[in-house]
Amino acid sequence: MDEDFLLENPVAHDLYFCFAERKPIIDYHCHLDPKVIAENKSFRSITDLWLSGDHYKWRAMRTNGVAEEFCTGKASDWEKFSKWAETVPYTLRNPLFHWTHLELKTAFGINELLSPETAPEIYERCNELLQLPEYTPRELMKRFRVEVVCTTDDPIDSLEYHRQIKESGFSVKVLPAWRPDKVLGVENPMAFRSYVERLSDVSNVSVSSFTDLVDALKRRHDFFHSNGCKLSDHGISEFYAEDYTEAQVGAIFNKVYGGKELTREENCVFKSAMLTILAEMDYERGWVQQYHYGPIRNNNSRMFRSVGVDAGFDSIGEFNTASSMAKFLDRLDAKGKLAKTILYNLNPAANEMVGTMIGNFQDGSVPGKIQWGAGWWFMDQKMGIENHLNTLSALGLLSRFVGMLTDSRSFLSYPRHEYFRRILCNLIGSDVEKGELPDDRNLLGRMVEDICYNNAKNYFEF
Repeated sequence: MDEDFLLENPVAHDLYFCFAERKPIIDYHCHLDPKVIAENKSFRSITDLWLSGDHYKWRAMRTNGVAEEFCTGKASDWEKFSKWAETVPYTLRNPLFHWTHLELKTAFGINELLSPETAPEIYERCNELLQLPEYTPRELMKRFRVEVVCTTDDPIDSLEYHRQIKESGFSVKVLPAWRPDKVLGVENPMAFRSYVERLSDVSNVSVSSFTDLVDALKRRHDFFHSNGCKLSDHGISEFYAEDYTEAQVGAIFNKVYGGKELTREENCVFKSAMLTILAEMDYERGWVQQYHYGPIRNNNSRMFRSVGVDAGFDSIGEFNTASSMAKFLDRLDAKGKLAKTILYNLNPAANEMVGTMIGNFQDGSVPGKIQWGAGWWFMDQKMGIENHLNTLSALGLLSRFVGMLTDSRSFLSYPRHEYFRRILCNLIGSDVEKGELPDDRNLLGRMVEDICYNNAKNYFEF
């Protein structure tokens, strides 16, 4: 991985090093734990920093025949690292091979390939460095020139660690992002009631009706706004846009809150109402709303019972989403309450659909008001990123794209921004080499800087 990694021509090289590389990182969607940033303690080991919670690596290790004990189990840090090192040579042509070595190089200055032979030395070297003050969570963020991160936070979260970070004077903005997925979780009446009771406690709103539930959410929404929140995010399987009345939704709430199972129709009606009301809250506060849709989660019921959620047993789903997405966005637009919106599809079969859908609701008020989000999850690899950029270029305005994010729980994932920037510059440079774009470095450089940084800075108003 020399300086020309992924840069296949001189134009790409110049665009990256003269324009893309120097821009700070705005990581507007991630899953970092704000408590870890607030406490800023040294990591126990490279395993603690690198493998804990990384379901990408766990999936590869399982596929390579590694037992669960070495993924989510109780094996020692060295044993887990050793098993990952055994797996890495088998990740050739998988993005994990690139990410692994980019992270070792940029964070630790290690250029050797990770393998069973090099694992002991690399493990020891990384662990030595991690005990230095330059390798705490905050220093790692500064090392990668991070300017802003937005975490993912439930409406019932206290946001105490965000306040601690802000009060400490840390140079990186660490902002909360509103993630109200659990209030849509009506498939399990007992879990839903338990969550609503907790929401009632933290909001100081006695919830016994759907109206009360909305009031409690509004109070928490206000609380998030007062703590610097500018974004919401929703993890959904599909969009919901059923017609409903207040009386109908109120009766459905009473049914599920009373412990009764909902029909599929009732489930969809409740979620339609809830998504609409939450979107209107975002509009009224001037937030950006994000929708990550399309996964089938927790497919392996045996492993779900054993290790829980977010452990690497999710996959791309197949949903007929276009009509409901259009109806949902149109409902908000017709009311004059459609906030700035980012749509992320997990299934690449929907690329052209989403690429054209965003154009339906641009209103001239904000450049790129409705965004097609970066290649997400299984799609945030070279082919997925290139497909996204090419399709967006053909069907929209690539120059107005708000760029990349990590969507990660790891403090070593920031090289994903470098990975994206190199792919972007190479794509543009290749077009110049083919005579499809003018060799105007100022024009192209401005485009690169906008996509890598300026567009996000302006769009989110950071």
